[in-house]
Amino acid sequence: MTETSSQKDISVIVPCYNEEEVLSIFHQRLSAVMQKIGMSWEVVYVNDGSRDQTLTAMNVLANRDKHVSIVNLSRNFGKEIALTAGLDHARGTRGVIVIDADLQDPPEVIADLVAAWNADVDTVYAQRNTREGESALKKLTAWMFYRLIKRLGNKVVIPPDTGDFRLVSRRLVDNLLLLRERHRFMKGLFAWVGFPTRAVLYDRAPRTGGKSSFNYWSLWNFALEGITSFSVLPLQIGTYMGLIISILSVLYGFWIVARTLLFGNPVAGYPSLMAVILFMGGVQLMTIGIIGEYVGRIFNETKNRPLYLVEKYQPASE
Repeated sequence: MTETSSQKDISVIVPCYNEEEVLSIFHQRLSAVMQKIGMSWEVVYVNDGSRDQTLTAMNVLANRDKHVSIVNLSRNFGKEIALTAGLDHARGTRGVIVIDADLQDPPEVIADLVAAWNADVDTVYAQRNTREGESALKKLTAWMFYRLIKRLGNKVVIPPDTGDFRLVSRRLVDNLLLLRERHRFMKGLFAWVGFPTRAVLYDRAPRTGGKSSFNYWSLWNFALEGITSFSVLPLQIGTYMGLIISILSVLYGFWIVARTLLFGNPVAGYPSLMAVILFMGGVQLMTIGIIGEYVGRIFNETKNRPLYLVEKYQPASE
């Protein structure tokens, strides 16, 4: 394809939510790296309904640097949707880089991703070697989640200790954008598309400024999204639990009948009866809840609403 003024070799996608404090520093470091790579490029900043002055900071960068494109969403849609909006607007003809603005993923690692990229590799993903600035609990839960999702992946291999930070080919992006489901677990979608991959190890840095929008409740919902998007094992577990409890109930019934015939029935056993009733009620409610998670996702998909709405798109002028 012949390059025009609107086409770039590489697009860098940066979803942003309340990143006013770090955006200027991030862009300075990103620009230094991209200039050394030697390919034409753009950076697509996606403002995901930020409540601070993130959009103003983006406009300042766009006025100073002709490599800057801005996608301003009409409201906050969540990081996965914002990332999709960036991919939709990426004009890179050779590849696309996805990175966060909080500088936990150092922009300097992009040079390593490009160095490991060739015609035989469609994805070069940055795999965390260390995770600085994170609590022991967060490290533990992240470790558990990646191992769990790997076992539940249903033939989709999601690399452990890997976020969205990666370099992907134009071919992979074009195929990825065919997947328009509303409940998006992008790490899983990148893996679902397939194509050859390669890992680059790096040390994750502490957050430079601002505050992460992901608390433990958000991370729990994020994990739930990942599990339900790529596995029906929770539903199968509900089925297996029901089957096992049914078998145990039948055996228990036989035992009660035999004991009554042999020793009579003294009417005692109220505590054990209540324990069984409460246990069964809890299992039933949990199973209904699991079914509800999947039904709710079906309900949202059937609405067929657009993934996002753009308030304004300002392409890079260079």
